[in-house]
Amino acid sequence: MATKLYGLLAEFDSPTALVLAVRAARQEGYRRMDAFTPFPVEAVAEALGFHHTGMPLVMLLGGLTGCVGGFFLQYWCAVIDYPINIAGRPLNSWPAFIPVTFEMTVLLASLAGVFGLLGLCGLPTPYHPLFHVPRFAHATRDGFFLCIEAVDPHFDLERTRQFLASVQSREVTEVPQ
Repeated sequence: MATKLYGLLAEFDSPTALVLAVRAARQEGYRRMDAFTPFPVEAVAEALGFHHTGMPLVMLLGGLTGCVGGFFLQYWCAVIDYPINIAGRPLNSWPAFIPVTFEMTVLLASLAGVFGLLGLCGLPTPYHPLFHVPRFAHATRDGFFLCIEAVDPHFDLERTRQFLASVQSREVTEVPQ
C-alpha cells in the first residue's frame, strides 16, 4: 500500500544556499513551501514571500467588542435594568463607566490575541510529518531545510526532486504523510 506524500525535504549547507534555493523555487512557481533554520534568517522570510497576518484586525475587533460590551453592560445595569437616582445625578454617568470599559477592552483584545494566534498559526500541532525524517532533527542545531509540499499545484515528484537537486542541496528526502 502506497503512503501519501507530504512533500520533498531538501537540506542545505548554509543559510545563503537556503535563501538562494527559496528564491529559485519561487521563480520556478512553487508557492506551498516552508524553510527551517536553527536561527532566524530574515532573508528566508522575505524570499518565501511572507505576508502580513490578520492579527491586528483580530485584536482590534476583540478590543472594540470589549469596549462596546463593557460600556453597554454598565449602561444596561445603571439606566435600564436597575436605575437608582442618587442626589439627582444622571443615570447615564459615562465618566464612571470608563474604568470598566477600559478593562473590558484590554481583556477581550488580549484574549482575542491569544486565541487568534493559536487559530491563525494552526496550533496546537502535536504531530507534523517532518518529525519522521531523521535528518530533520538537525533543524534545531545546524541544519537548513526547505520543504516543498505535495499540495502545491506546481508539484511533480520527479521534476521537483530534480529541481531541488539542481539548487545544490545536500540531500533530498521524501516526506510521507
